[in-house]
Amino acid sequence: MFKSDLIDQAARFRSADGDPIRKLESCPALVLNADYTPLSYYPLSVWPWQTAIKAIFLERVDVVANYDRLVHSPSLDMQIPSVIALRQYVRPSEFPAFTRFNVFLRDRFTCQYCGSPQHLTFDHVVPRRLGGKTTWENILTACAPCNMRKGGCTPAQAHMQPLVRPIRPTSWQLQQQGKSFPPNYLHETWRDWLYWDIELEE
Repeated sequence: MFKSDLIDQAARFRSADGDPIRKLESCPALVLNADYTPLSYYPLSVWPWQTAIKAIFLERVDVVANYDRLVHSPSLDMQIPSVIALRQYVRPSEFPAFTRFNVFLRDRFTCQYCGSPQHLTFDHVVPRRLGGKTTWENILTACAPCNMRKGGCTPAQAHMQPLVRPIRPTSWQLQQQGKSFPPNYLHETWRDWLYWDIELEE
């Protein structure tokens, strides 16, 4: 079982007490795959309330939990879903897209030369002028000062060894990294479905 105090340290959950007066735009639905795991941790898989309700009527999802908040129509009063699960399993791709954001996420949003989280950019480990390619295995997150200091040199020439050797991550590895960065909005009904980096009771 999870330690509740550690859960609260990892992410700030919003209480359901304010649901009846919550603005509709503040009622997104957490989307789970058919195996009841989030489609994505980072960015967290959420849908606007309108999309969630439409999916319910199209019988594409099952409702797992609701907000204590109603939406009204001339013929229907309906609770807004807070957690929904797809009825059909979506198989994730094996490897994530090679984007600047995903490079930052792989490297935990820190410079891979000094550990700073400030003024991040990316660096070619082997410079392009020396034949270095723009690939997962040759790109690292670097802060601007370290990037300027390294310049067009190799790590050995600049005496700046990376903290970790860059790799091409799998989608699973990247999602595991995303668990360390919970978003600002987390409703308390999502608690059971989001397993952030929290220690288990022995």
